[in-house]
Amino acid sequence: MNLRIKYFASVREALGQGSESVQTRSETLGALRDELVARGEPYASALGRGKAVRMALDQVMSDDAAVLREGCEVAFFPPVTGG
Repeated sequence: MNLRIKYFASVREALGQGSESVQTRSETLGALRDELVARGEPYASALGRGKAVRMALDQVMSDDAAVLREGCEVAFFPPVTGG
């Protein structure tokens, strides 16, 4: 399936891009994250399981179990702190 991925803040800086279109066979948000990490650097450093990364599916905060659909929008970003 085709989907659109957006990267924000430090994740965007680490990857050197704000968005990309991806063709994937991943069925869940967690599987997509693992697929991106498997690409190697810089994805492994920015999105690795040890990293604090929040995820959204179609602009709704989601967890690893969220089911992907054709044409959906995924966003990865670091936790936001107030101040």
